[in-house]
Amino acid sequence: MEVVQPIRKKTDLESMKRALRKRCLRDHALFVLGVNSGLRISDLLKLRVRDVLIQGKRRPQIADRILLREKKTGKSRDFPLNVPARSALGEYIRNTALDHDGPLFPSRKRDRNGRAQPISAVQAWKILSETAADVGITEKIGTHSMRKTFGYWAYKKGVDISHLQKLLNHASQAETLRYIGILRDDLDLIYQRVNL
Repeated sequence: MEVVQPIRKKTDLESMKRALRKRCLRDHALFVLGVNSGLRISDLLKLRVRDVLIQGKRRPQIADRILLREKKTGKSRDFPLNVPARSALGEYIRNTALDHDGPLFPSRKRDRNGRAQPISAVQAWKILSETAADVGITEKIGTHSMRKTFGYWAYKKGVDISHLQKLLNHASQAETLRYIGILRDDLDLIYQRVNL
C-alpha cells in the first residue's frame, strides 16, 4: 500500500476544490466533506442522503451535524458540519437528482434491484489522484489524503495534538504527528521559536 500525503498548501487545496467542482459537484462535495470532517473513505462512502438532511419548514435542509457509526472502529461519531462542508453539500444536493434513501455519493452502478450503489474507494482514489496531478500536486494523493489533510490543518491552526490523537483514534501523539505529515523541519521550528 502506497503512503499518501496531506495537502499542505492552501493554494493546492483551493486548486483541488476548483478543479473538482468543475468536474462534478459530487466529487467536489466528497472532497470538501472529507477534508473538513476527517472521516475515513469507508465512512464517507456509506453515507446516505438522509444522513446529511433535516426537514426544514418548506423543504429538507443540510443538517448541522452528522451522526454515524465508524466502519473500522464500530464507534459512534457525532460531529458538526462546518460552513464549507454544508455549503458544498447544499449545492450538490440542490443540483443533483438523488434518492433520499440512496447513497450520498452514488456511482452509475446499480444493484440487482436497480438501486444506486456508492462509488467505490478505488473510484474515489482515481478521481482524487487524477485531479491532484491535473492541478500540479506532485506528492502522492489518495483518499486517505483527505483525512490526513484535516488533521494537518487542524494541527497547524493550533488544535492540541492530544485532541487530534483522540479524534483520529491513534495510540500515541507520535503516531498522530507522523500520520498528519508533520515533518522534521516543522518540529525543528518549534525549538527555534522557543527562545527562553
